[in-house]
Amino acid sequence: MVLIAVFSLFGGCGEREEGPPLLHWYVFDEQSGAFEQVARQCSEAARGRYTIELAPLPTDADQQREQLVRRLAAGDADIDLVGMDVIWTAEFAQAGWILPWDQQRASPLRATRMPSAIQSATYKQTLWAAPFTANAQLLWYRTDRVLRLPGSWGELIDMAERIGGRGSVQAQGARYEGLTVFFVSLLASAGGSVLTPDGEQVSLAEVPTRRALAVMRQLANSNAADPALATAREDDARLAFETGGPNFMINYSYVWPSAHANAPDVAANMSWTRWPSVIAGQPSRVTLGGINVGVGAYSRHPDLAFEAAACLASEPGQRVAATRGGLPPTIAALYDDPDVRERFPFADALRDTLRDAVQRPQTPRYADVSLAISDTLHPMREINPGVDAKRLRARVGQALRAEGLQ
Repeated sequence: MVLIAVFSLFGGCGEREEGPPLLHWYVFDEQSGAFEQVARQCSEAARGRYTIELAPLPTDADQQREQLVRRLAAGDADIDLVGMDVIWTAEFAQAGWILPWDQQRASPLRATRMPSAIQSATYKQTLWAAPFTANAQLLWYRTDRVLRLPGSWGELIDMAERIGGRGSVQAQGARYEGLTVFFVSLLASAGGSVLTPDGEQVSLAEVPTRRALAVMRQLANSNAADPALATAREDDARLAFETGGPNFMINYSYVWPSAHANAPDVAANMSWTRWPSVIAGQPSRVTLGGINVGVGAYSRHPDLAFEAAACLASEPGQRVAATRGGLPPTIAALYDDPDVRERFPFADALRDTLRDAVQRPQTPRYADVSLAISDTLHPMREINPGVDAKRLRARVGQALRAEGLQ
């Protein structure tokens, strides 16, 4: 019975494959069919040398990671290609669950992808995945009510209080990853970082940390804040904005097609711009999101898997993901493609944001670090910048040392 269970767990790794090798691409369950189309295109381009088959993961990122970690930790040879959230690179690389890209394979990627996307797939100066899709938040606003764009967060909050009531600004304040993203973006815009460049020590310099925390507190205690801010996630902000009440929203690009489909009257008066600055006159730096394609360390066909990963994340693959799936590219030149620009009228603002994008802390202990941040800073209305800057340094340090939250 034990032998049967082990044989089943590893997908029958002793079996001979008939026909072209089948490469399994474990990636979130993308609903538009874009990933299926890209996989089909690459399979056809391989001309019989391999076939890519999707193995859908849940849409929730935490559940995706849980399934992948369980299987990769067991040495599952069925995982050839891994659709990786950008925050998993350090953890998966350090654990030996994905294979590094050698210089020959990495050079074409480094030459064509945006630097922020390359950095998201890099750990300890080694590339571990092919950057595939990207994303970053923009500031969405009502053109019929907002006559002048705010240059800073202070201006945004003041403006929102004058032209709207409660809920005039929609943001993410629940105790989850979105709160970490909000803080990291504000911190980077203030000139700070959570960790030192090597990812080994806590940074959180006093002045930028306090500035970021002050913005969070000011927003949460303003008349423009939504009463439900402490439980608000991205989709809560989207739904609230589509009611027509709010004037501003911090959110990702998916809100544009959603508004056109669900609230055309709102969409008719909806526009976009980059995030406001934390320091007036200095551009914002917003947290990078997206998916990279890694090669599973236990794949039976690693060379073919590298070739397939490069194909999936190639310009044709990214064009399909963008135009059909609404997933922004990591290749800057695609933002000039007419079909991509039709899908993303805000292409220039998004590309500029992605070029300046900042990484979330690149550490194998990212999950614990993120939890330390969101736990410490929730709810935002109770933030005390002086006190919580110290608490945050202590808790992030505990997370790096695997001491748990206290």
